[in-house]
Amino acid sequence: MRKRTLLLAATLTTGLLTALPATPATAAPSGLSGDFNGDGHRDLAIAAPLAKVSGKSGAGYVAVVYGTASGLDTSKRQIISQATTGVPGTPESYDYFGDRVTTGDMDGDGYTDIVVGVHGERIGSTDSSGTLTVLWGGASGVKSGTDIASPLPQYLNELGWQVAAGDFDGDGHTDLAAANNATPALNIFRGPISRTGKAAARIGVDTIAQSTVYPDQLVAGEVNGDGRTDLLVMGQEETSGGDYRTRSVLYTGSTTGPKLGKKLAGGYAGTIADVDKDGYGDIVTGNFMEKSSTEPDGGLGGAITVTYGAAGGLSTRTPKRITQDSAGVPGTGEKNDGFGWSLSSGDTNGDGYADVAIGSDSEYIGSVKHAGQVTVLRGSASGLTGTGSTSFSQNSAGVPGTAEAQDYFGDAVRLTDANGDGRAELVVGALGENSADGAVWYFKAGASGITATGSKSFNGTTLGGPSGYAYFGNVLAG
Repeated sequence: MRKRTLLLAATLTTGLLTALPATPATAAPSGLSGDFNGDGHRDLAIAAPLAKVSGKSGAGYVAVVYGTASGLDTSKRQIISQATTGVPGTPESYDYFGDRVTTGDMDGDGYTDIVVGVHGERIGSTDSSGTLTVLWGGASGVKSGTDIASPLPQYLNELGWQVAAGDFDGDGHTDLAAANNATPALNIFRGPISRTGKAAARIGVDTIAQSTVYPDQLVAGEVNGDGRTDLLVMGQEETSGGDYRTRSVLYTGSTTGPKLGKKLAGGYAGTIADVDKDGYGDIVTGNFMEKSSTEPDGGLGGAITVTYGAAGGLSTRTPKRITQDSAGVPGTGEKNDGFGWSLSSGDTNGDGYADVAIGSDSEYIGSVKHAGQVTVLRGSASGLTGTGSTSFSQNSAGVPGTAEAQDYFGDAVRLTDANGDGRAELVVGALGENSADGAVWYFKAGASGITATGSKSFNGTTLGGPSGYAYFGNVLAG
């Protein structure tokens, strides 16, 4: 399981929806990816999967913070749970609503929607059947939701364990990929998906039989430049000796859906972006379990691997492995840093090269255990590089707060251009902040990239949501 064990303790809260000021009825949606209310600015969905809702521990909620010309504005927000009017389902203990989130325009109306994989959902008398809930974007924000009702696979077991959205068949409609702990392990729901919960079709993909890789993590992106979204399936595979190792396989988009491609470096996190600006998406995988070169006793410092894209899918170019011991990268690879626990990509300085944010959520800050740190590496003509890289913790100058044990700053990272200036800002989640209430940090971007100047932090109560144990910031999407 990629996510940290969900400790089952919480405090009382209720579901709540804070309405946004309505935009003019004549306003057309922007069609911008990540724009839930169609105003031309990218928005952010933030999960709090352990929050107590309607008295149910671990029921969970999703918060939305809307983008403006000044960036993310915490005064423009919503808190959405299964207790929210218009959202299907009923809060139940350990549903973990929000533990899996992706975004995309599922019905083709020009507004980005939020898809929540509720893998712990009980259906009838069966625990953890799982369901897929689409929260529909609109001019006044998210107002309603629908569970995908058909066509569903015959066997349901934690459907929605992982989710990713993209146009995998290139027909102009957004499709949804969802993992299921049954056969088939991967299901592609072809778009559009109607407001009644009906997908255009469903394709079952047996990734285990095809590639021996179980879909623990799904990452969508364009690798080979053909206009169809490709899908990276990350998980475990059994070795000839009976052990297990992390492994990834690229499924390339085709007119009939994702098509089996080549295997590459495994890990527990991934992102796809063009870091060398050659027109092809590059695959960055993070493996926080990899050994550090400075810890010969087997310390797990972590590493990322860049596998470059090409017209055929994966380039013949040798993949590049980067650790905190690599040239130019801040810090030193140390036991249990967790470098590569989380990843996100975006152009932070407007030079046209995608940069990559890397969470080291267990990094010691001085003697403070598992406080966490985030490193931003630059893209360049030669690929991802440590040159010009920067790192941030809660002890960095200008960053709100103080590094504390078990904060796990960097458990989630997101690069997104909320203010529309062509430079991606950095959002960082720290699920352990304030005894696992959780919190989020927002960093601005300038001509030199991410800066701590003007950074701010907020939590669920800042947004008008419940207080208490929640893991707020555990997932960031938009």
